[in-house]
Amino acid sequence: MSNNSASAALSGLRVLDLTRIRSGPTCCRVLADFGADVIKIEAPAGVDPNDGISGPRDGFDMQNLHRNKRSITLNLKTHDGMSIFRRLVQTADVVVENFRPDVKDRLSIDYESLKAINPRIILASISGFGQTGEYRTRGGFDQIAQGMGGLMWVTGHPGHGPMRAGTAVADISAGLYASIGLLVALSERERSGVGQWVQTSLLEAQIAIMDFQAARFLVDGVVPQQAGNDHPYSTPMGVYETSDGFINIGASGSGLWMSLCAALARPDLAERPEYATEADRFANRPQLNSELNAILSERTSEVWLAELEAKGVPAGPIYKMDEVFSDPQVRHLGMAVPVEHPERGEINLVGQPLVLSRTPASVFKCAPKAGEHTDEILRELGYADADIDKLQRENAI
Repeated sequence: MSNNSASAALSGLRVLDLTRIRSGPTCCRVLADFGADVIKIEAPAGVDPNDGISGPRDGFDMQNLHRNKRSITLNLKTHDGMSIFRRLVQTADVVVENFRPDVKDRLSIDYESLKAINPRIILASISGFGQTGEYRTRGGFDQIAQGMGGLMWVTGHPGHGPMRAGTAVADISAGLYASIGLLVALSERERSGVGQWVQTSLLEAQIAIMDFQAARFLVDGVVPQQAGNDHPYSTPMGVYETSDGFINIGASGSGLWMSLCAALARPDLAERPEYATEADRFANRPQLNSELNAILSERTSEVWLAELEAKGVPAGPIYKMDEVFSDPQVRHLGMAVPVEHPERGEINLVGQPLVLSRTPASVFKCAPKAGEHTDEILRELGYADADIDKLQRENAI
C-alpha cells in the first residue's frame, strides 16, 4: 500500500518551485521526497503558451516528477500575482527556477530582487549554458547538452556516428547537482544567516559527469572515441552474447581474468601470450571478444551468470524495463513505490536511490492538479476568502 507519511528529514523547509520540463523538477523532487514543503507555482490556464509541454497532467512523467508537492496558480505578469509571490518569498527558504537567464530579470525574480525581500533566501538557477557568457540566452535541451558535453561522441558503435543516451542524462544530472548545491547552501546558512545564489547548467553538469572521459583528455590529451558496448580502455569488460540473449561481464585485471577463464572452463586462454597482460588483452580485444562470444554462445545467460558468480566474476543480465522491476533485488530495494492517484488508482513511481537510517525519503502523494492548493496556500498567507475571489476574477491566480 502507499506510504502516506512525509519524510521528516527536510520538514520545515519551504521551497518555491518555478521549474518546468525535467532538470528543475528533478531538483525539487529530491527536496519534496525528503519532506520539504515544495510549492509548485504555475500559470493559470491560458496564460502560459508552453502549458502542457511536459505531457498530460496525469501522465507518467508529470506524476513521477511532481509527486509530494502542492500547487498554486499565479499570474506573475500581473501586479497582484507578483505581490502574492513576494509574500511567498518572505516565508520561503528556497526558490528554484530553470528559465532562460534573461527571463527572471524581466520578471524581477533574480537573486538581488529576492534577497531584498528575504536575505535568507537561496535561489537555485538551472540554465542550458550558464548564467553568463555568450550562450547564456540560448535555449537548452538535454540532447543539445549531450552533444556539446561530449557524451554523444563516445556513445554508440565505432564508425556509426554519434548516439544520444537513452535517458535525459544532462537534465537529470543538472537537477541533482542543483539539489546538492542547495543543501550545501542551506548548511552554510546555518553559520552565516544569509542565503546565496546556486547556479548550474545542463552543459556544466554534462561535462562533469563525463568524469574520467573528460579527465582523460584534460590530463593526457587523449580524445576518447566510441567503443560501443566495450569499456573505453579495459577488457574483457562489455556485452557478450549467450545462446539466448546477452550479458555484461566485467573481468578487468589479472585476478578477474584468471577467474573468468576458470568459469568458462578454458584455462588455456590464460596461458596464451596475446592475452597475458591487461595491455595485451586490450590490444587484441576484437580477437578476444570473438573467442569469448563463441564460448558463451554455447549456453544460456542464466547458466553462465551462475557459473560466473560462483567464480566471483562480476556479471549481470541486460534487462528490458519490465525485467528491471521484476528482479528480486530491485523489488527488495523498493525502487517501485506505490502511491494513490484519485483517477488512476494505485500507481507505482520511481523511488529515491538513497537510504537514510532515521529519516528516509517518502513518496506519499501523487502530483497535484494545477492550482489544487491555491486557496489553501493563500489562506496560510493571510488572504481572506473575499480577497481570493477578487484575485480569481482578476486572473491573478
